Amino acid sequence: MLWQELTVHTTEEAIEMITNFVHELGAGGVSIEESGTLNKERDTSFGQLYETPFNDIPEGRAVIKGYFYHGTDMEPVLANLKASVEQLTDFDIDTGNPTFEVVEVDDEDWAHAWKTYFKPIRVSDRLTIKPTWEEYTASPGELILELDPGMAFGTGTHATTSLCLKTLEKVLQPGDDVIDVGTGSGILSIAAAKLGAKHVLAVDLDPVAVTSALDNTKQNQLEDQITVKLSDLLGVLKESESEGDAGLGVSIPVQLVVANILAEVIVMFVDDVYEVLQPGGYYITSGIITNKEADVEKALVAAQFTIVEKNYDSNWVVIVARKL
Repeated sequence: MLWQELTVHTTEEAIEMITNFVHELGAGGVSIEESGTLNKERDTSFGQLYETPFNDIPEGRAVIKGYFYHGTDMEPVLANLKASVEQLTDFDIDTGNPTFEVVEVDDEDWAHAWKTYFKPIRVSDRLTIKPTWEEYTASPGELILELDPGMAFGTGTHATTSLCLKTLEKVLQPGDDVIDVGTGSGILSIAAAKLGAKHVLAVDLDPVAVTSALDNTKQNQLEDQITVKLSDLLGVLKESESEGDAGLGVSIPVQLVVANILAEVIVMFVDDVYEVLQPGGYYITSGIITNKEADVEKALVAAQFTIVEKNYDSNWVVIVARKL
């Protein structure tokens, strides 16, 4: 099958925003490749060695590729994308004079080629992400997250996801009910379940993400612990109020909510998170670039949350807030 491949050469800072734009314009899949320079700071806490660069992308730069069905009129897609990217400067996002190109490719050129570079990743003391097609022997106490992200965002390699996983490991208490907002591939839900959550409700508005999260839940044999729904948090609240919690798998209010999405979206539903959390419950927010940190913190405080912890990786921050 032929696809239209739209490539954007930009900055690592703009990855989350531009990726979201490409998805919204109808891409059937998106790939992201960041700088492979050895000058880039990398996690060596488990003795990892980086002897050669991963690629020749300059430091601080990134290449985003979106794949559109053959026959898609790419002129309006490209025009809309350029207009959206230009607006990022109004939010102090450095896009680094991005360039754009469109070529025709066969699906075999992209659907599986990226798997060569997705290897088992030890992200914390206990959590390791293992692609479903890779062989790996776990050490005692190591929790393996089997993952095939398909066309959904979230392999654990990006700083926002690894930050969220490490924070989830510290904050989650065995027996917690958890809601994962914008679940993507389901990686955070799977981690929460393996870390001892009683039940996890994973929600996403993207049908591709819901399918991916369901597949990964089954791959990890966690169907009894994870409920995946095509919904947002407001929809969950309404369902709980009108039909009760039986179809959600969790009892609202819950002890923990986690969201690894865009800062602008986090700000939009902060009040809904407050409603769905029990007093003393925690909200882990990631996907926040540091120049948006103050905006998210302001929204959390305005909603009566207390900021209890922040963790950083490169230009990204995860914020842990508590409902008192």
